[in-house]
Amino acid sequence: MRIIIDGDACPQKVREICEKAAKEFGIELITVVDVDHYIVSDYQVIVVEQGRDSVDYKIVQIFKEGDILVTQDYGLASLVLSKASAVIHIAGFFINKNNIDTLLQSRYISEKVRKQGGKTKGPSKRTRKQDENFKKCLYKVLHEKLSYKRGKIRER
Repeated sequence: MRIIIDGDACPQKVREICEKAAKEFGIELITVVDVDHYIVSDYQVIVVEQGRDSVDYKIVQIFKEGDILVTQDYGLASLVLSKASAVIHIAGFFINKNNIDTLLQSRYISEKVRKQGGKTKGPSKRTRKQDENFKKCLYKVLHEKLSYKRGKIRER
């Protein structure tokens, strides 16, 4: 199990929460960004060429069964959902099979409105509550998956 961060537009606080969790649980953390982003981390940072969806393609390429994805990109989330232990939105909620269709539909509608010259609500200022919710989601998955794994090992 690894935590993989879609580093494009990922808030620093979310990366800090992920780094702390990776250290605490002793798991690998990978952040994927394009050349336009500069990230300093004690963990692995993969830098890809600039280009539409280049970060997404790299994440799909390296993503393994049981990894955790941190992203705000519903399209990317839909591509790895079947293999992921969890997909966590940076706003602090799980993206899962129960809500992915609705999230993709809302993205499609917003895109259609913008193409027709309309305006959609942009991102709001990040709140402390979102950070708390994100941390709760991440730690919930880590506790569940790693406790189960440890319990399974003990049973043998």
